Amino acid sequence: MYLHFAWRYFRSPKSTTAISLIAWTSVIAIAVGTGALLLVLSVFNGFEGLVKSLYADFYPPIRIMPAKGKFTEMSDSMQERLATWPGVSVLSRTIEDKVILQQGEYQSVIQLKGVDEAYNQVSGVPARIYHGSYSLGTYDQPALVLGAGVEDALGLYAGKEMTTLRAYIPRRGGGRSLSEENIQQTELYASGSFMIQQDFDEQYGLTRYDFLRDVLGASANSFSALEIKLADPDRLQLVKKELRSFLGPAFRVEDRYEQNQSLYGVMNAERWIVYGVLSLILVVGAFTMIGALTMLILEKQTDIQILRSLGAEPSVIRRIFFSEGMLLAGIGAGLGMLLALLLIWLQQTFHLIPLGGGSFLIDHYPVEWKGRDAWLIAGTVFFIAGLASWIPASKAAARVQSLRTQ
Repeated sequence: MYLHFAWRYFRSPKSTTAISLIAWTSVIAIAVGTGALLLVLSVFNGFEGLVKSLYADFYPPIRIMPAKGKFTEMSDSMQERLATWPGVSVLSRTIEDKVILQQGEYQSVIQLKGVDEAYNQVSGVPARIYHGSYSLGTYDQPALVLGAGVEDALGLYAGKEMTTLRAYIPRRGGGRSLSEENIQQTELYASGSFMIQQDFDEQYGLTRYDFLRDVLGASANSFSALEIKLADPDRLQLVKKELRSFLGPAFRVEDRYEQNQSLYGVMNAERWIVYGVLSLILVVGAFTMIGALTMLILEKQTDIQILRSLGAEPSVIRRIFFSEGMLLAGIGAGLGMLLALLLIWLQQTFHLIPLGGGSFLIDHYPVEWKGRDAWLIAGTVFFIAGLASWIPASKAAARVQSLRTQ
């Protein structure tokens, strides 16, 4: 009944054009705020998905690391048990440490990561080769696959020619001095380079696990991390919980979110800040709605008096004009979401808005809308509209009560 009255009031002719103009202005303001929120959150979703896909190429679904120190040991039987754990598809051993690479007059400090034969099944690095090929060489002649940023810092073109690099690798248990006893010097050649994301491209290089393990002076069963690929990604939390219980406090078992917790925390904080700022557009629309409802109440004084003479309680008047405000909000939110979804579809299909800067990954703004965002925005719109509608609706009801007591 209340929505029926609200709809009739919305459609009925007004004594002055200004009343209709103010009502439609409030609808447009809410539509603009709703559409802007959905569009911006969809862009955040697109970039978030892109960043997660890039980090997923380097970080495994589950990583097991020592709770303390750079390296730890685990028996072959224990590692075989983890490799055959229910839900585990592939297990790869890695070992890493900081080293200095030198090529002529150029040098760079990198994180050198030794990986075994199973690493290319766990990691997406082989699919991100930029120059050359993914080849780690042999034990006697180990090779390097460098990040593109390291490649550039060393002034070389990996894979194009057999460029020899000198690596200064600290021995395990050595002192802090840069003496021959503490630093192992060896020669490597760059077989290729990868390009994933700046954080990795400027810091990492890959080589053979057995070579780096022996140079570091670690035992045969030593590793820095065990990287795991799952047979079923939906079982991630269950497998992680089981491995934590099995391994105990001596090891850290982390998923991709925990490996990059600071990154995801910053992304979520940015999302909520933008959401709060753009919600101010809805607040502006709410002020316009207060004016529209106030003008409508003045316009419908005759109707209010008729309803009062028929025995309508003040609460009925309040609900009618409150419903009017919610109707304006609903129309505005619906129009805004439809327009935003249309623009999202056009961007996904035709890439209308390009992404400047010469990105090597994408040339347009990525967008992805999610149902949870639509529900969040709808809830925000109706919450703000409800507060805005309550003020003039309560004043209209109070005026009816005042007239009745006279």
